[in-house]
Amino acid sequence: MSAARPLQNRVDPYGALAAVAARGALMGNRGGRIHRADQTLGRRRWASRQWISCRCAFRGRRRQVWGDSYSELFFLDEPTALAAGHRPCFECRRADALAFRRAVSPDRILTAAEIDLALHRERLAHLAGRFEERPLGQLPDGAMVEIGGRPYALRGETLLPWGFFGYGEVERRSGRERQAVRLLTPASSLAALAAGYRPLWADEIDGGR
Repeated sequence: MSAARPLQNRVDPYGALAAVAARGALMGNRGGRIHRADQTLGRRRWASRQWISCRCAFRGRRRQVWGDSYSELFFLDEPTALAAGHRPCFECRRADALAFRRAVSPDRILTAAEIDLALHRERLAHLAGRFEERPLGQLPDGAMVEIGGRPYALRGETLLPWGFFGYGEVERRSGRERQAVRLLTPASSLAALAAGYRPLWADEIDGGR
């Protein structure tokens, strides 16, 4: 696929897939192959409940993107992947996956299948238009929200307007703690962030595609 015709494999915080000539710092998939032989999409947007986010480079492996195997997807960074309903991969990001699993449910260690089921239910709720609203002051770093119809990531005392090519001009969170916003990050991933899981930001990841 030429640069003039990018694949429809860039993921936004809503989980939608777009054909955008932007590099992604993380790769992932949705449990298998969803693309057709001509490297286009039909109606399918996932193959199973196993939506993961991976490193773009791992043990020197080389892949043909959207070849005969699973459909590779790309994210600006991990806050984007989490908002879209993906979790860390237990193979190429094992330490992150274990940390995420502990943070999702500190009282009882869940299996990957249990996490996937919870996230799938939350994704389906979002697809049906059911989003929770919360005050900004109650949300942890790494959460993604919608303000004025635009997605933002929360990082420290700032709001970062999201885009496929990176974040826009920084806005301050101070003084807006009571502002109600639409929450894009699913409840399970939000719980992990609130419990201390630290996501990988675009400026912290090398080797993006």
